[in-house]
Amino acid sequence: MLAHDRLIALEGAHNVRDLGGYRTADGGLTRWRSILRGDALHRLSPADIETLLDHGLTTVIDLRNAHEIAAEANPFAGHARVRYQNTPLFSALAPVELMANAAQGFDMGNRYCEALDNCRPAIAEVLKAIADAPAGMVLFHCSAGKDRTGVISALLLANAGVDEATIIEDYTLTATISGPLIAQLRERALGRGTAPALVDIVLASEPHSMRQALDHIRDSYGNVRDYFDVLGIDKQTAGKLRNRLS
Repeated sequence: MLAHDRLIALEGAHNVRDLGGYRTADGGLTRWRSILRGDALHRLSPADIETLLDHGLTTVIDLRNAHEIAAEANPFAGHARVRYQNTPLFSALAPVELMANAAQGFDMGNRYCEALDNCRPAIAEVLKAIADAPAGMVLFHCSAGKDRTGVISALLLANAGVDEATIIEDYTLTATISGPLIAQLRERALGRGTAPALVDIVLASEPHSMRQALDHIRDSYGNVRDYFDVLGIDKQTAGKLRNRLS
């Protein structure tokens, strides 16, 4: 399967992509069509849903909060063939506007570090759900498929033995493939009165933001295995996660 297959072509979503095909420390590649990361799914067409089912989708994990879901319902909630779970990932964090006002030189990397420290129960719940998901493809997503999704993706790839440079490259793909989505989110944020400078920061996917998060794991916990210990992710569960991508 070629690298250009990483992005799943859908009418109603712009950033649904595969975590497969990345080189691991043991010389292998992460497995294609096992775990997908994505943006909001509320605009998926019936054909889009069939496309995902044809790829083997069996589990959807929605990382958005209740307000987001009420405004833009998930089409897989209550679906007969897909297990759906909602775990709001950043609910323990202050609104991003408050964080930006409180920290000079705020960057989304600051938010990822806060999430790694303060959203550990939710992060653990998501990882365990992926590990224990039924056979088939797992798709986890948020709104843009960049921040909440990016934190989970980084942990999954690091646990699978993917190097940090590749993890950062995976994170930055949002900027290169999701122009229409970012434009929509920018227009919506400006319409709410959000300051343009903050919108630019929040919607960016700069390499240094994910680098900051990975450095924080190393500096504060040791490595991803040590961070998993703090989360309560035992070796068996970590192995299940690794096997999903091997």
